[in-house]
Parts: sequence; structure tokens; C-alpha cells
Amino acid sequence: MKIMVCLKQVPHQDARLDVRPDGAWIQEENVKFEINAYDTYALEEALRIKDAGEADVFVVSIGPDRVTQALRTALGMGADRAVHVKDPAADASDALGTAKILAAVAKAESPDVVLMGLMADDDNFAAVGPMLAELLGASHATAVMKVEGTDALTVEREIEGGALEVAELQKPCVLAVQTGMNQVRYASLKGIMAAKKKPIDVKTVEDLGLSGQVGAESVKVKVEKIYVPPKGDKADMVTGSTDEIVATLVTKIKELGVL
Repeated sequence: MKIMVCLKQVPHQDARLDVRPDGAWIQEENVKFEINAYDTYALEEALRIKDAGEADVFVVSIGPDRVTQALRTALGMGADRAVHVKDPAADASDALGTAKILAAVAKAESPDVVLMGLMADDDNFAAVGPMLAELLGASHATAVMKVEGTDALTVEREIEGGALEVAELQKPCVLAVQTGMNQVRYASLKGIMAAKKKPIDVKTVEDLGLSGQVGAESVKVKVEKIYVPPKGDKADMVTGSTDEIVATLVTKIKELGVL
């Protein structure tokens, strides 16, 4: 079985984030990056499938030179090889552009299963997985909590209220996994040393046949501005009986135009 794992490098969860002067995104200089938390569970699940039988696990990531660190970490954990799409022409791609890039890699590699995180910690779109599946013409499931099987895959996916839904998917398929589905391993010293000899195949947008189709000039969704929410300078304390408090709150909500 061939398994493709999609990784995104995002700012470290403890990093100080400052907005750029133009408000378009954060200042990335001097920010520490790490593998998106959701994606680490996808990688761990792929490695568990590999441990249980024969499987070729390769990881794919899009981004500048710093992404190599994330790929080396994945290789140190046990992935066999990596594909790094490194091209300024891919910068600022939206979810659809990212899906197009990943689809081009998948079409060249023909994986049986594509594993990825449900969403990214930095934008929370949760859109790349379904878009990728559509571009590949593959079945897919999101919020996956459990994977079983070899030919057809039986998955459990989390739905509203914490309930689980069971679905059977034929390969090839795309699985966007939820956090907490497994216990993510650490890269061993032996694995880290071995990772130095594992190949990282660097691709450009042109290599993938996507010139002019991805990147900032091709986005369908554009982030106009990000900012720190303003702090209010006062608060109204509502007192009285339960009925009085409820009536006051309803009145204030109506005054704000919410209802």
C-alpha cells in the first residue's frame, strides 16, 4: 500500500504572533514553526499502517526552505521519503490552490490512501481535504477517528454531539483525521540519523504543470485583513431575578441588531 501524508508547517503554538503593518498576515520573521498538530496524527496513523504490514509512506509539504525541517522530522519518525513543493509561485495559495498542488503530486504518485489533518491550526479552513478528493475523483471522509482494513477501509468519523459515524471507503481515498485518534510518536535518535539519508524530492509549480493556476494571482478566497480584537473599556452588570436578567439580556441583544 502506498500512503501519501500531507503536512503543513504552522507557527508554533507558543510563538508570539504580531500582525504585519499591512494587516495581510502575521510577521513570520523570527517565528518558530512546527508541523500542524492535526497532521501529526495523520502521519502517526500512516506509520501505524506501515508497522502492521507493507506500506510505502511519503510525506508532502508546500512552502519555503524552512519546510525542510518539518519534512526531516517526519522522515525521522519513520516516513520513507518526502516531496517538497518549494516555489514562490505557490505562495499565498488559497485552499483550492493548495488542493490543486497536492492533487498534482498525488496524480504523479498514485497513492492508495491520502492522509491529512482535518484542518490547519493557522487558518482552520478544513477545506483542502474535500477539495483534494474532488480533484482526484476519490472517496473521502473527514474528522476520522479510526481506520481499519486493507482493501476497502472502514473508518469511524466524529460527527455532531461527539457521536461516531461508520463508513466504508474504496481506495483510492482521502482521509482528513481528527486530533486524538492515536498517540503520536517521537522521532528516535536512530530515526533522526536515518532521516539524513532519506530523499526529499523538490518540485516547482511548473514541474507539476500548474503554472498560472495557483498562488496569489489565482486565489478564489483572499484574506483582506487580520487584526487583534479591540478591547472594550466597560462592562454592564445585569442584576435582578432570573426573569429580569433574561428580559434585560434579550432587550440588549435586540438593540445590537443580533435578533
